[in-house]
Amino acid sequence: MNPSDFQKLKQHILTMIARELENKRPPYRDRDDFVKTTLKLAYDSLNIKLPQTIQEQLFKEILDDVLGFGPLQPLLEDKTISEVMVNGPNSVYVEQKGKLIKTGIKFEDDDAVLRVIEKIILPLGRRIDADSPTVDARLPDGSRVNAVIPPVAIDGPTITIRKFEKGRLSVDQLIEYGSVTQNMAKFLEACVISRLNIMISGGTGSGKTTLLNVLSRFIPSSERIVTIEDAAELQLQQDHVVRMETKPPNIEGRYQVSIRDLVRNSLRMRPDRIVVGEVRGGEALDMLQAMNTGHDGSLTT
Repeated sequence: MNPSDFQKLKQHILTMIARELENKRPPYRDRDDFVKTTLKLAYDSLNIKLPQTIQEQLFKEILDDVLGFGPLQPLLEDKTISEVMVNGPNSVYVEQKGKLIKTGIKFEDDDAVLRVIEKIILPLGRRIDADSPTVDARLPDGSRVNAVIPPVAIDGPTITIRKFEKGRLSVDQLIEYGSVTQNMAKFLEACVISRLNIMISGGTGSGKTTLLNVLSRFIPSSERIVTIEDAAELQLQQDHVVRMETKPPNIEGRYQVSIRDLVRNSLRMRPDRIVVGEVRGGEALDMLQAMNTGHDGSLTT
């Protein structure tokens, strides 16, 4: 089967599945099983016999499109890849073991990239359009997503995904990797326990959030912690944690909740510690004021 016929068959079955989803509207918890069953029935109804390998590829691509994130799904499942970068429909890069590599993965067109972006942000109540052409979001597994579309992105929609590290690093692992020494680790632990305010700075991808997660483990479990982020990715181990995430403005440009708003609000929540994922604007002043008005031991990057 040539690539063109393969794509036509794939699109035909996708249309059949979409029609069944629209008609039956299965509960969300049953959606995966419903889609898999419908895919099998749709394929069987066409009375075609593909070689086993081609059929498996067809089924996987369809399930990735309906239940996952299309062409990006194999990259998200690859544990050796730490970052996925879509610069356009024909330009998809990954960071793998510290190196940038161009993949052979392609989207059909700009609209196909847009559909993936919309699939990511829709469950989060976020939006992206010509009036609001950038968005920060997260995948269900916690991976951080940034998307930019025209007119800001000149060459078409772009997606950048920083994958969620499922195996949480410990301070012992940082020592083992040579990132910190034993003495540095003891000093940092003492700083956290002694309620010193800590701000971590560094370049993109340098490990700021990773170090913040490690330091947060030294916070005593008896303390009340409030975390504030643009897109939730901190992984605190304590029980008494209140997690807050910013909210973008609605279609009328109203009702935005910014990092600055959340920092100010957190002061009324009786926190022992305030942990802000990242400060990069006016909220830095609020963070410093919080650190100097009785909320010692706060952390941010």
